[in-house]
Amino acid sequence: MFSTKPYDRRSFAARNVAFEHSLHYREPRLSEETAALAAGFPAVCVFVNDVCDATVLEMLAGGGTRLIALRSAGFNNVDLAAANALGLPVVRVPAYSPHAVAEFTIGMIMTLNRQIHRAYNRTRENNFALDGLLGFDLFGKTVGVIGTGKIGALVARALKQGFGCEVLAFDVEPDPALAALGIVYLPGDELAARADILTLHCPLTPQTRHLFGSRLLELVKPGVMLVNTSRGALVDVEAVINGLKSGRIGYLAIDVYEQEADLFFQDLSSEIIQDDTFQRLLTFPNVLVTGHQAFFTQEALTAIADTTLGNIAAFERGEPLVNAVGTELVKSR
Repeated sequence: MFSTKPYDRRSFAARNVAFEHSLHYREPRLSEETAALAAGFPAVCVFVNDVCDATVLEMLAGGGTRLIALRSAGFNNVDLAAANALGLPVVRVPAYSPHAVAEFTIGMIMTLNRQIHRAYNRTRENNFALDGLLGFDLFGKTVGVIGTGKIGALVARALKQGFGCEVLAFDVEPDPALAALGIVYLPGDELAARADILTLHCPLTPQTRHLFGSRLLELVKPGVMLVNTSRGALVDVEAVINGLKSGRIGYLAIDVYEQEADLFFQDLSSEIIQDDTFQRLLTFPNVLVTGHQAFFTQEALTAIADTTLGNIAAFERGEPLVNAVGTELVKSR
């Protein structure tokens, strides 16, 4: 298991009682430099920022690895064509706790809108002034939800039924249950042009990379709020910075970042961050950044461990891999 933290070890150790796998934890990320650590292990378990390109997969296969087990829903970090050519099945956790990410998304919208994070810092310094903390009512605002899978559907329902927002949606496969609630599906460009808040909930594929970039930036309302709790590369950060500087983007909340692999899940508080683009983002007062935290609940960690260990057990027993990822899935999404 690569990229493991203390919470990974605790959750997997607790759930492994029922499976009795022999688990070996590695703190470094999987890469060309660390792939040798997996030599002799039939299964390798990886997380979102581990590198599983063709070179690394060849090294793993050469060392005896026969299964790649993702402990995440996303699989954009795996070269699936290379894995297929090497005969390496890839399994994932398609749904661990969609409620965790959906609730965190709503929390980011509320925090950024009402400036709760800035108010917290002020009051700790005995500053109780309200200037600069003005927000807006969510009631009646138009929210565009791009991607209405399990997470996006929960966000759409919460904003529609809980806050009284007008919710617009875009997905290649519209959800009839959401449409029945009065959530209107529109083409992406029209949705972007009408939304006061845009929130992204789609997988990262070649088609969705930099989904929000210069072109959509020209379509959105001035002052729009953009929220991304899905995958960092859905957003072209350079375009977003230009939008923040011009005022086209009035609020930005991100829990993911395209170049997060060298930053997130680590304590870098005593380090000099070398990513100038990321540092530029942090200078804006209307930007809220968290470190890939949306999934991080007790329930989600338990579900991730259960599904991952179950995937490995199914492979060990020669059973069908119901959570396998194939190239056909990538094309369909």
